[in-house]
Amino acid sequence: MSIVTKSDQRSQTPQLAPDSKWVGLRWWSMLAIGMSQLMVVLDATIMNVALPSAQIELAFSDTLRPWAITAYALAFGGLLLLGGRIADLMGRKQIFLIGLVGFAVASALGGAAPTFAILLAARVLQGIFAALLAPAALSLLTTTFIDPAERGKAFGIFGALAGAGGAVGLLLGGVLTETLSWRWTLYVNIAFAAIAFVVGLIAIAPTASERGVKLDVPGAIFASLGFFALVFGFTNAEERGFGDVRTWGFLAAGLVLLVVFVMIQRKGKSPLLPLHIVLDRDRGASMIAIFVAGAVVFGVNLYLVYYLQIVLGFTPLQTGLAVLPLCLGIMIAAVVSASALMPKLGAKMLVPAGMVISAIGSVLLMSAKADSSYALHVAVPMFVIALGLGAIISSAMSVGTLGVDRHHAGAASAAVNASQQLGGSIGLAVLNTLVAGATITALDGGKGQLESLVGGYSGAYFACAVLLVVGAIVTALMYRRRADAAVPTGEAAVHM
Repeated sequence: MSIVTKSDQRSQTPQLAPDSKWVGLRWWSMLAIGMSQLMVVLDATIMNVALPSAQIELAFSDTLRPWAITAYALAFGGLLLLGGRIADLMGRKQIFLIGLVGFAVASALGGAAPTFAILLAARVLQGIFAALLAPAALSLLTTTFIDPAERGKAFGIFGALAGAGGAVGLLLGGVLTETLSWRWTLYVNIAFAAIAFVVGLIAIAPTASERGVKLDVPGAIFASLGFFALVFGFTNAEERGFGDVRTWGFLAAGLVLLVVFVMIQRKGKSPLLPLHIVLDRDRGASMIAIFVAGAVVFGVNLYLVYYLQIVLGFTPLQTGLAVLPLCLGIMIAAVVSASALMPKLGAKMLVPAGMVISAIGSVLLMSAKADSSYALHVAVPMFVIALGLGAIISSAMSVGTLGVDRHHAGAASAAVNASQQLGGSIGLAVLNTLVAGATITALDGGKGQLESLVGGYSGAYFACAVLLVVGAIVTALMYRRRADAAVPTGEAAVHM
């Protein structure tokens, strides 16, 4: 059954084609949007390799070290929905450019940080401006490329950058730390942001701000606090486990806050996240797919780095180069899937197929032992995982923002980004718990330290495989057939 309100008539009105003045510049705008997305995603991992060097120079403790990563994730994930709605209300191009400038300034502050406190503040600022930048970039992509053929190519490129950004961060972090210093893992953002700003200023079509619409302040407060509590709770679980009072306390608080947020959205006149966006079956399936992909990307990245450095003894630079198959596989699969396969197969076939392929790669990765060769037991499975992830991310991102009214493009883009961030946070917390348990069990069983660590990593890869298989089943059931999906669904349409 389909429930349609009067607002459907407005949302089903064909979108106006972009002004011809900007049509010739649309692929230049893709350059600016793509660079901003790469910058935001790689900053979640680029400091991982650099942290030991930063710790020595700034003299901070092991207890504080994870906060250089967590601070960025908390601010980014907690403010995404607010950032997306601000982009809708104030103009997506304006917020995109503001986000670039703010991110560059925060990166410069972090690169020059004389103390850990300044570095931490800079990472928080990076997260705040990333929460403005990421949904603005995705919504600009959605409203710029409306031709189906061009949309496929654009989302293929965007999905490649979104999926491979974490691995690129590891590669770039290793290169910069060994050849220059850890500070350049932050300074490099200034170059990314400067190029994206100049190109975006010239090539991106102006976007108008909405008049007469107020920001949903209560919704913004409860959404931000709810996401902050969830991300913090799962991050705390990585170190202290799920039995710690701070873990389950923050998780419970986050769930309560988000329930209140949903209640506010149901009654609000100008909701922060209109619920029809996430209640649409195709968008819901896409957000689940991106959540699963986010958990797998962050999990595989983390434990591959541990395996390569601790078990195989790779240097940071060697580790960065060793994850190239992951980068290349995601990029190739994302572009091919979005531009060539998606128009023929549709998300209902392509996304579950991508999950099954990545699950096979995860199982193959379990064969890596303490004395295994990199080429056969790491590079090949890594590439297989990447092929599946590329298909998932590019296809799901495209469908997750398809058919959304221009006035809510930022909100929909923020929801998609939030799915990836929550997937990464929850995935890492659960995987760390599994790895710790499997490692202790192996040690108690008389295995050596390296063999026990490898056993723990294998447990994480198996968990990724199970998650991917479950995700494949759920998304295959949720995505509508292509003929059904082609029927326009309005802003307030709910498919039942």
